[in-house]
Amino acid sequence: MNLDLSQFFTEYESLVAQVDAVFHKVSGNFVSEVRCKEGCSDCCHALFDVTLIEAMYLNSKFSELDEIRRNEILIEADKADRKAYLLKKKVSKEASEVDHSEILLRTAKERLRCPLLDSADKCALYAYRPITCRIYGIPLDIGGKSHTCGLSGFVTGHPYPAVKLERIQDMLLSLSNRVLDAVGSKYADFRLMHVPVSTALMTVYSDEFFGSAGSLGDAPAEAGAAESGGEDA
Repeated sequence: MNLDLSQFFTEYESLVAQVDAVFHKVSGNFVSEVRCKEGCSDCCHALFDVTLIEAMYLNSKFSELDEIRRNEILIEADKADRKAYLLKKKVSKEASEVDHSEILLRTAKERLRCPLLDSADKCALYAYRPITCRIYGIPLDIGGKSHTCGLSGFVTGHPYPAVKLERIQDMLLSLSNRVLDAVGSKYADFRLMHVPVSTALMTVYSDEFFGSAGSLGDAPAEAGAAESGGEDA
């Protein structure tokens, strides 16, 4: 793919900077409640997906790692991707039996080790981690209800300012859709695409993948697995 993504990546980095500023403000106001610290990898075991712009950005930074390290991570990514598929299949089956809030609660309890986490529990691409990873330790408003890290000191039932995750997701999807417009993708289901970090690392974002002009074949398998859900961490 010959498209220059630098403009889109710059806009994404600007949004990341805003999110980081919010996290630092909240953590500064609630020092004892926000317990994120070096060595804690709780958020690195959460089951969540990323939008297209996040996936492509992470993929581009992943490509800058040396080949040996990339291959090591890809082996773990393949394992994680298989497990994520099974977990989502399980959650999807339960969706017809319980309400949405219960699904969110159950999903939050699922554990899936991120393939970017090394043996020392450090992220190989920490500086470029997705937005979900950046705001994991502070209260989040998801579907009108507050959610936060189970290791934090926030007390259930007490009022705290919560970041409206849907607003951030809307901005990410808007930016993702502009990328799809730029590449000329013909796949409508890509408009709501969310994928695990493992899939983002393994995918080759080519003209063929997007079904752009000049490419051949049907929609790639990833399109069929696109999720309209997202961050439940």
